[in-house]
Amino acid sequence: MLRRIEKLQYITHTSPSLDHCELAQKACKGGIKWVQLRVKDQVTEEWLDTAKRAKKICEEHGAALIINDNVEIAKLVGADGVHLGKDDMSPVEARQILGENCIIGGTANTFEDVQNAVSKGVDYVGLGPFRFTITKEKLSPKLALEGYQKIVEACQKHDIEIPLVAIGGIRVEDVEEILKTGVHGVAVGTAIGFGDPTDNAQKFVEAIY
Repeated sequence: MLRRIEKLQYITHTSPSLDHCELAQKACKGGIKWVQLRVKDQVTEEWLDTAKRAKKICEEHGAALIINDNVEIAKLVGADGVHLGKDDMSPVEARQILGENCIIGGTANTFEDVQNAVSKGVDYVGLGPFRFTITKEKLSPKLALEGYQKIVEACQKHDIEIPLVAIGGIRVEDVEEILKTGVHGVAVGTAIGFGDPTDNAQKFVEAIY
């Protein structure tokens, strides 16, 4: 089944002034059509409640809801998909639980990571980090433009056509050059969430679409 992987993906984060759902609401008002709910350090009941509220917000704005890491929560709320890190549940197992119509994303830092994710049936790969970012505790080596270019070329050489989504410290002024490397799109967290999320989202939308 062909699944639409948006070129602009917003990832929620911990904010001193707005909760995950408030961030999602404001970002969607700015034109975001893909929200990855990245909740950390919450008990299951709280996470589930947050996911239910986020699902309603996304439905109101015609946006996809992707749950970070937690396949169980994704299934319980009927999310559009799940994004899995390299240390999370295998995409193969997640597919068995969530079904063929669910979007499953993987995480990569190298071409070998991409190959591994593809072999497990993911629908897209979050590839990064582009630069240093404060939202990730265990950060892989940064790729920069040259890193993306090399991985895209390796994918082309091996006939791998999966959408690659750049992530990690990306600012709106980076978008044009990143897309020139041949990646499918970008995933953004704090560059949208800090300050005015609606205005920030609009700027990214204008830069990408």
